[in-house]
Amino acid sequence: MPASLFPPAVEILRVLPEIILTLSGTLIMVLEPLTGERPKTFLGFTALAALVAAMFASALAFAQPGEAFSGMVVVDGFATFFRLVVLGAGVLTVLSSYQFLTREGANTGEYYALVLFSVAGQSVMVSAHELIMIFIGLEISSIATYVLAGFLRDDQRANESAVKYFLLGSFATAFVLYGIAWVYGATGSTELTAIRAAFAAPQAGVPVAALASVAAALMFVGFGFKVSGAPFQIWAPDVYQGAPSPVSAFLSAGPKAAAFAVFLRVFTTGFAPIGHRWEPLVWISALLSMTIGNFAALTQTNLKRMLAYSSIAHAGYVLVAVTARSDVGTAAAMFYLAAYVLMNIGAFAVVTHFSRRGERYQNIEDLAGLGATQPLTAALFAIFLLSLIGVPLTAGFFGKFYIFKAALGSDLVVLTVLGLLNSAVGAYYYLRVLVVMYMREPGEAAAGVPPLAGGLRATLVLASAGTLALGIFPTAVLDFARYAARMAR
Repeated sequence: MPASLFPPAVEILRVLPEIILTLSGTLIMVLEPLTGERPKTFLGFTALAALVAAMFASALAFAQPGEAFSGMVVVDGFATFFRLVVLGAGVLTVLSSYQFLTREGANTGEYYALVLFSVAGQSVMVSAHELIMIFIGLEISSIATYVLAGFLRDDQRANESAVKYFLLGSFATAFVLYGIAWVYGATGSTELTAIRAAFAAPQAGVPVAALASVAAALMFVGFGFKVSGAPFQIWAPDVYQGAPSPVSAFLSAGPKAAAFAVFLRVFTTGFAPIGHRWEPLVWISALLSMTIGNFAALTQTNLKRMLAYSSIAHAGYVLVAVTARSDVGTAAAMFYLAAYVLMNIGAFAVVTHFSRRGERYQNIEDLAGLGATQPLTAALFAIFLLSLIGVPLTAGFFGKFYIFKAALGSDLVVLTVLGLLNSAVGAYYYLRVLVVMYMREPGEAAAGVPPLAGGLRATLVLASAGTLALGIFPTAVLDFARYAARMAR
């Protein structure tokens, strides 16, 4: 067989992380029926090993940057940064799932395979440089997460959340595909650099600009849904509350980071010449997301639902950085997303641990006295909550600082002021949880919390260490984000 039929080794290397994840997920599915009734935890270790191997493969691929498969995939600093972010989210999700799946009697290999397939799709999304490839990655990730949301088949809440997520997610994906069709009709290409050149060409007249504006609006709807930005956020609270807690953590981190990576890549590369047309849309969405998310979270009594509205608000903060339309804004969004993955998965991991079998204890009042009955768990939860507020020496503080600095650098003074006011509102509902944990007498729920198991303990320690490290020593990650942001264009 001619050697030309095989892709060059360097191209294989540039998609090696996706190959590892896909083959490992398939291997887990093959091994699953062969294990019989034996515990499936070792399949989780297989998934964990695959994710770690994919992280090393991402670093190796970055040593040979460039395009692969006729420009459909590009390995640069931007892709590598987000690859590591989504792979890290996968690692923390698998670690936090062992105890949960055993407790719920659902410790099967399917779960770990679905996580790997979803992360593989996200990895394709962040490294894609062509709209059809972005769509393929988006679908791979989405289909797996639809199934994960309803993984507990006997739980009506999970079934309801999966159906809502599938129906609304499919509807939003159609907008993305329709937007891609309009882009192709206007430019004759789906490659981002070629799209940018077509929109920036002097001969591009009013019809092309009109088509480009419609395409940007359509794709904004789809991406807005995926990042749970207003006014496309309505699905998030119900899905996060009904889905299994580790899945809720995963949905709020990995897919959201990958969707923002695509958002940044498409809008700062392909749609950069028409930035003045889509900037008002993102400006309004950023403000609505922050406002709706924070004020709705004030009234919540369920922890998962509160964190869901919090997730909407934090999407608004990242959208502020997107609105800045600058390398500084892109770098700020990248840093904030890395920090957000750590602190949000950590917060959901505490909820996973505390809620017990059947996820009975999820109300804020159930946490009363946790600081006395389990000081370590409460302290780690406090770190995540303080970071979500944006308290100094945590990752959340520097994330918000850089975002608002980028906004001011782009003369978005009004949006910056409104964002800061929203951050002050958000502090209330996070501090309310701390008050309940440390200033109330222990109740029945807090008194019966079991000791932290190995996987959950590792998740909380890693996430809290990362949250503090990015808050105290942010320079290395921020410098790499700045370097990567220039490549996104």
